[in-house]
Amino acid sequence: MNRKSALCGSLLALSALTASPAVAAPADPGCFDRERQPYTSVVDSHLHFRPFGGEEIPFRELVGYLRKTGVRYANMYGIGQTLPADSSCTYYLDCPGTPVTPSMKNDFANARALLAQTPDDVQLTLSMTFPDLANPGDVLDRMRLLEEEYPGRFRWMGEVNLIKQALLKNGHEPADKADIAAWAPFMAELRERDIPLTIHSDLGNDRDHTAYLPLMEEVLERYPDNRIVWAHMGLSKELSTMDPAAHVAILERLMRQHPNFGADISWRVLEDLYFSRPEARKHYVPFLNAHSDRVLPGTDFVASRDKDFGVYKTELEVTSRINRHLDDDAFRDIALGQSYFDLLDLPDEAPRVCPA
Repeated sequence: MNRKSALCGSLLALSALTASPAVAAPADPGCFDRERQPYTSVVDSHLHFRPFGGEEIPFRELVGYLRKTGVRYANMYGIGQTLPADSSCTYYLDCPGTPVTPSMKNDFANARALLAQTPDDVQLTLSMTFPDLANPGDVLDRMRLLEEEYPGRFRWMGEVNLIKQALLKNGHEPADKADIAAWAPFMAELRERDIPLTIHSDLGNDRDHTAYLPLMEEVLERYPDNRIVWAHMGLSKELSTMDPAAHVAILERLMRQHPNFGADISWRVLEDLYFSRPEARKHYVPFLNAHSDRVLPGTDFVASRDKDFGVYKTELEVTSRINRHLDDDAFRDIALGQSYFDLLDLPDEAPRVCPA
């Protein structure tokens, strides 16, 4: 069975779990019936298989979470900044003052786990999370080391931090414009290998909503031919009062100016602070409908051992709620994965949405 058939079969199998026996099957059994089938995304493009510190959820168990929730594609993010090995912390916010330092160890651990236990029903994409964007001098050498050790396996880079305010108390060094200019060697390598890059770059905070926008603009202007994904659309817990209309206007402008620019809508902060509010959705839904081919879904789940299947299931449901408001084309692109397939040049194809 090819991947296209496998995906369609998985979606139809999921419908059997949720459909009422009293509802007739769609006339076209190859289409996706939004009234009967789950609205949760089949792609998790932003999933951290490794935590900041402490014990992780075992690989096989985490893949089981994906299988049970109907997720059939995921990016294997590590965590590029790790807490000290002797620290009792699993989450940096619980330990202000404890430094987080860039490391390759999670990328190697992810690669070893995938090669040893590759699932046949969930497609996982390895991602390089190690780069320290404020000190980029060795990034290219380390990329080539991973390629030498695992040829052709790493097909994504990210999530990497340009500016992440939540990490500032743990020694995070934001990149500046001079650092961004020094990315040129590894950005050229990404272009050569056609690898997308997901960047965490806070848009701003509640004191200044666009304080850090110039950094993302500098990246996009300097590297227009790189395929760049803005994690969380630039939103964060530090930015809870952004005017949705103003935010969408920024995103629209960047989409118009930079054809290789996209965004992910991972992390429940987007739903909790913005998408859940009808007055905000009236701005975001038209934007997502118009640019769905450049939008990726994701949970931003971090697989620390203090979490379980129930937590992942909840995060997937919450981050997928916006899917219910999308038009059929956008639902196919985002929830059913077509935008992800296109970005990775996969041969897979999302099913059509059944006519209402």
